[in-house]
Amino acid sequence: MNIILLGPPGAGKGTQSAGLVERHGMKQLSTGDMLRAAVKAGTPVGLQAKAVMDRGELVSDEIVSNLIDENLAAMPADQGAIFDGYPRTAAQAGDLDRILAKNGRSLDRVIELEVNVDALVERITGRFSCANCGALYHDTANPPAKEGVCDVCHSTEFKRRPDDNEETVRTRMEEYRAKTAPILPGYEERGIVSRVDGMAEIAEVASAIDAILA
Repeated sequence: MNIILLGPPGAGKGTQSAGLVERHGMKQLSTGDMLRAAVKAGTPVGLQAKAVMDRGELVSDEIVSNLIDENLAAMPADQGAIFDGYPRTAAQAGDLDRILAKNGRSLDRVIELEVNVDALVERITGRFSCANCGALYHDTANPPAKEGVCDVCHSTEFKRRPDDNEETVRTRMEEYRAKTAPILPGYEERGIVSRVDGMAEIAEVASAIDAILA
């Protein structure tokens, strides 16, 4: 199965992708991760991307698509792919179809994790972690057993991501809607779009995704 996993930041794409990798042996193709890996490895696409980034410019659709092609070509033919963060535009969606066909693959499912904006704001703005060991917490959903003390390493130092604030979360949500709106109609016409309640418990979301892929 080759699937696109859609959803705004904080919807749980990373968590669900990791679960799919573990349960089904799929490979998560995250554009950000692939870009960093290609630059570090010094692959032809990586060197091309590094030159662009060193100039302070945004990596082009062509480079991102070449990254996808490079990674797909290196995968076993029977291993499914999860596209995370790609495609973001109608042009990239067209590129993906061509890349999949070139590699003898096709797109099976587009799964969107739907979220409630206000609930997502609460979910993200409440996140924090231990500054020492990285253990994850949430103000209401998962606070430390003893206030101010990490359950794992007993440190009393915690940190929050600077972009985990309401304004940034709402801005990201609007950007996501603007970017994904153009690519969904084409997939809707092909009858391959499914939607899952991204605000449900992690296990419930995972079960819903597995049911779609069954």
